[in-house]
Amino acid sequence: MLAVPAQAAKKKAATQPTDREYWCQQAWKMSQPVLENMARGELQKNMQTEFSPSFDNRNRKVVYMETFGRLMAGIAPWLALPDTLPLNATDADKKEVEQRRQLREWALASYKNSVDPQSPDYLVWGASGQNLVDAAYIAESFIRAYDALWLPLDQVTKQRYITEFKKLRAIEPPYTNWFLFSSTIESFLAKAVGLKEYDDYRVMTTIRKVEEWYVGDGWYADGPVFAFDYYSSYVFHAMYLETLQNMIDARANTRLEYRKYYDRALKRAQKFSIILERFISPEGTFPVIGRSTPYRMAALQPLALMAWYQKLPKELSNGQVRAALTKVMHRMYDEQNNYNEGGFLTIGFCGHQPETADWYTNNGSLYMTSLSLMPLGLPADHPFWTSTAEPWTQVKAWGGQPFPKDHRWADDIVTKDRW
Repeated sequence: MLAVPAQAAKKKAATQPTDREYWCQQAWKMSQPVLENMARGELQKNMQTEFSPSFDNRNRKVVYMETFGRLMAGIAPWLALPDTLPLNATDADKKEVEQRRQLREWALASYKNSVDPQSPDYLVWGASGQNLVDAAYIAESFIRAYDALWLPLDQVTKQRYITEFKKLRAIEPPYTNWFLFSSTIESFLAKAVGLKEYDDYRVMTTIRKVEEWYVGDGWYADGPVFAFDYYSSYVFHAMYLETLQNMIDARANTRLEYRKYYDRALKRAQKFSIILERFISPEGTFPVIGRSTPYRMAALQPLALMAWYQKLPKELSNGQVRAALTKVMHRMYDEQNNYNEGGFLTIGFCGHQPETADWYTNNGSLYMTSLSLMPLGLPADHPFWTSTAEPWTQVKAWGGQPFPKDHRWADDIVTKDRW
C-alpha cells in the first residue's frame, strides 16, 4: 500500500522544475508578450495598458518605453549568455537556449524599432521628463549585455540612440535618484562612443551628490532627506556601480579616482545585499514599505546584482541566496495573478492591487521586477545554480538554528576626501 504514494511522490519530484527552469519560465512569461509584439512593431497596438487611478497629465505613451527599457535591463544578462549547450544537454537546457535565442532576436528588432521614426513602435523620446528615466534603463541594458545587445546593432540604429540620448540633456533631473539616470546615459556614451561625446558635468555632479546622500550601512537617502523605501534597491546601488565602471572602462581622466569610488560602492552594495537577504521571511515575503511598491521584486535588485557579479559577501552563500530569491518568486507569482488577459503585468504588488499605484505608475513601470532575474546571466553550471539550497537567515533564526549576528559596516565617508 505504501508503494503508490511513494511512486506519486517520485513522479511529482521528477516533474518539479529545477530552480533555474522555474526562473527561465518566469523570464519567458514576462518577456515574450512584450518583445514578440515590439519586434513586429505591434506593441503599441496590442499591449493591454493600465494606469494609476491618480495618473498625472504626462503623455501616456511613456508606458511603452517604461515597459521595454525596464524589461531589457533585467533580462540583458541572461540574453548575453552564448547559445551553446552542455555535452549532456537536457530537454530543459535545449528549451532555455531556444527561448533565449528567440528573445534576443526579438530584442534586437525591438531596439531598432524603438528609435526608427517610421516604426509604429517608435518610442516617445523627449515627450516627457519620464523619458530620462527609461532611456537610462535602455542604456543600462546595453551596459549589461554590451557584446550581445549593443555591438550587433547596425550603425544607423546606434547613431539614432546616440542622438536620442544626447537630446535628453534638455531634461533637468530633480534633486533625487534621477541624477543617476543622467549619469548612466552619459557614462555609457563615454564608454561606447568616446570621451568627447559625454557630458562630464552630469557624471561628476551625480557622483558628488550620491556620496553626499550616503547615510551609512548600505543605505542611500533619495535626495537631501532620508526616506525609508527601496530606492537604494531600485536605482542607487546598481546605477552608481555602473556609472563608475563605465568611467573606468572609458579611461576617463578626471580629478576622481574612479576605482577607489567603485570599490567603496561595491562594499556598500554588499552590505545592503545582506540587509535585503535578512528581509526575506521563512515564507518568502519581505517588508512592503515606501513608494513604488508595485515594482515588486526590484526591491531585491542589489542582492541579485551581487550574485550576478559573483561578489556576494562572505556572509551569504550561493545556495542560500538562490533559495531565498526562488522562495520569494514562488510566493509572489504562484499564488496570485500578476498578469492581465493579454499577458502583461498588472498594477499591484502580489496580484492586481491598483490602489498601490503612485501618481506616476503605469503597468509598464512594473517591469522593474525583471531586475531580480539577473542571476540568470550566470551559466547553468555556475555554483549559484548547482549549489545545494540552504536555509537563509530568517529560516535559521525562526527555526531555532544558529545564525550569524549582524553589525554595522564601517565606511569611509567621501566628504573626508579632497575633491
